[in-house]
Amino acid sequence: MADALLFIVLERLSSVIELQLRDELTLVFGVDSEIQSLTHTLRSIRNVLEDAERRQVGDKSVQDWLEKLKDMAYQMDDVVDEWSTAVLRLQIQGAENASTSKEKVSSCIPSSYLCFRQVASRRDIALKIKGIKQQLDAIDSERTRFNLAPSRSEEQPQRLITTSAIDMSEVYGRDMDIDTILGHLLGKNCQQKSALYIVSIIGTGGMGKTTLAQLAYSHPEVKGHFEERIWVCVSDPFDPIRVCRAIVESLQKRPCYLHDLEAVQQEIQTCIARKKFLLVLDDVWTEDYRLWEQLKNTLNNAAVESRILVTTRKESVVMMMGTTYKHLIRELSPQHAQVLFHKIAFLGKNREKEEELKETGEKIVHKCKGLPLALKTLANLMRLKNRKEEWENVLNNEVWKLDVFERELSPALLLSYYDLPPPIKRCFSYCAVFPKDSMIEVDKLIKLWMAQGYLNSDANKEMETIGRVLRIFSSWVFLPRSSKG
Repeated sequence: MADALLFIVLERLSSVIELQLRDELTLVFGVDSEIQSLTHTLRSIRNVLEDAERRQVGDKSVQDWLEKLKDMAYQMDDVVDEWSTAVLRLQIQGAENASTSKEKVSSCIPSSYLCFRQVASRRDIALKIKGIKQQLDAIDSERTRFNLAPSRSEEQPQRLITTSAIDMSEVYGRDMDIDTILGHLLGKNCQQKSALYIVSIIGTGGMGKTTLAQLAYSHPEVKGHFEERIWVCVSDPFDPIRVCRAIVESLQKRPCYLHDLEAVQQEIQTCIARKKFLLVLDDVWTEDYRLWEQLKNTLNNAAVESRILVTTRKESVVMMMGTTYKHLIRELSPQHAQVLFHKIAFLGKNREKEEELKETGEKIVHKCKGLPLALKTLANLMRLKNRKEEWENVLNNEVWKLDVFERELSPALLLSYYDLPPPIKRCFSYCAVFPKDSMIEVDKLIKLWMAQGYLNSDANKEMETIGRVLRIFSSWVFLPRSSKG
């Protein structure tokens, strides 16, 4: 939250300074050094926010420091807003003066009045900037006693390597999903008899796409239907040679030492010739058709009943791969979410303890919003806690900031954030200014983005950006659509 706020303030501060320089509108005098120092301090503080956000759960003093920083960021945003508005007024006044420069105005009172207002406005903004600079210096000096570690911008969440292995006892609420997927894999729901038949499972991080693919891959009917089954964790980046070698190793059940793409492709074609195969490509991110084509063209000599099962978070990947059937996976129903949580969290607890913790557990499940990964992560945490006070502490805490969530759930969600293009990242970060659980009107949000200058000035590109942002946002479980539309 604090990082997003500082990001917005820095972006807006840079924007208004650029506007002032470009149009030679010197509105605020005598604060150049303060603005330069303010910007430098904001960037220094932002560099350690990742560590501060992580430590605030167990350290009340760090939490208080972050609250002060957020309050200051809101104040700074208000001042920048006032400054930006004043610059726009000067632009409008300059345009009006230019259009009426040939007219003689007999009265000088209005001109003097406007001049006085401009001077007062400049002085007011300058004083506010100096005041905020003093507050920020105090906050920055306080930061040093926490020994916060700077973040490394190049470090991104680790991408886990997936396999086909699955614990069936921890899967609930996916019966309809698996029936639909099996229908397409086994030919019950399709008529296509030529080309590659691609089934894509799409959904946000932690929703259970890989689990659904594992269920299908391990199903007895699938095992009996296909002559060859291959599982490849693709991830990012998409490396055709690595993927092709993984396929060969799965088919031949031994290491592949070929390093030439042509040789590996020929090996695959030899292994799958006229055979029915199921190829699972888990966690696909690339939108580059050229990379996908290097694999796709290798698979054309197999039997027509062959299937490719893909999991991805991106609609663009589904379209790029030429998907035959797209399956959108949703969050678990409240009933299934409760069953999954109860199965894990109450393992080893007696009936009396279950009754004592049941109501608190139901409230904790509600916080997970039907996200399977969140439910399993939190349930495994609660399994180790036996006292009601411990459960209520988790319930009343900021669940998403717990260490276990930082370690196991956040990377899954942050991968989606890091994959966003910079303009869409900026729009997403802006949503941090809204209170938690508030309803955001789409039209209002778009106007706010436009007011901040986040959207492209070209009308066609602007609409394209809006469309991309809203499509991405609507697919994220933490930004759900209202039932009212």
